[in-house]
Amino acid sequence: MTQPLEPTLATFQNPLARYFAATRPAFLTASLMACVIGMATAWRGDPGFDIVLALVTLLFALLAQAGVNVLNDYYDALNGTDAQNTERIFPFTGGSRFIQNGVMSSAEMRNYGFALFAGVALAGLWLMERSAPELIYVGLAGLFIGWAYSAPPFKLNSRGLGELCVAAGFLAITVGTDFVQRKGFDTMPFIAGLPYALLVTNLLYINQFPDRTADTAAGKLHWVARLPIQSARWGYALIVAMAYAWLLLTVLLGWLPLLALLAFLALPLSVKAALSLMRHAAQPRQLGDAIKATIGAMMVHGTLLSVALIFSKA
Repeated sequence: MTQPLEPTLATFQNPLARYFAATRPAFLTASLMACVIGMATAWRGDPGFDIVLALVTLLFALLAQAGVNVLNDYYDALNGTDAQNTERIFPFTGGSRFIQNGVMSSAEMRNYGFALFAGVALAGLWLMERSAPELIYVGLAGLFIGWAYSAPPFKLNSRGLGELCVAAGFLAITVGTDFVQRKGFDTMPFIAGLPYALLVTNLLYINQFPDRTADTAAGKLHWVARLPIQSARWGYALIVAMAYAWLLLTVLLGWLPLLALLAFLALPLSVKAALSLMRHAAQPRQLGDAIKATIGAMMVHGTLLSVALIFSKA
């Protein structure tokens, strides 16, 4: 598989293009889809859908993930994992390479990441004013998780809590999006958003295999680094099983409409990725197609689930 060329300062002489690319925009679709699911649960709940609030919520979520991506690059530069990562699969693993390739300095990335978080805070205050004050709990939880994921002294991913952080963070986006429309909490976004959050978690999980050697050397001891390769590879299949088992259970219990089973059409992509990981866990440079299938499973699942929720509205 031919990898895309890594970024260089010559490629990004335009400051706007440089700062935009530093957020790893292709990966912001994960937050976008989490928002779409939240919009779909709110639409199904019929609270009186406000398109302006929905668009600002989407901006809020995209800025939040952008800030997390940038700060993660900064903190991974501090601990040295990205600099010594020779098995990375760009652009999926090993960071954006902006600091390592001299496109932006560590200080520029740090300042940019916190500036994005400041923008999130402003958007959050605007949304609170037009929704309900309790939204602050979702926003603060999301920002804390995104920052503490890689920042000292917490470094939650290094403590084996990265998967939990990702699942909680993306579930918070769905819950927060729904909250803005309802102006209160409801169980539906938790129920509908959990399988998608788990599938996003698997993107983190499989990406850790190419990064495993560098992460271990840097003391970034997530579960893929802690476990033997032959054991760690089963984690992906376990998360897939949890996601689809929850989806099936919620439909059987009547919590989600029967049409939500359409989201099972994403299962073949998850199975494809799981089988590839089982074969190539010890040859991480062979995992590019499995990572793409993981992303595909996320997006197909989220799209079909959202469509099911919208079109099954009573």
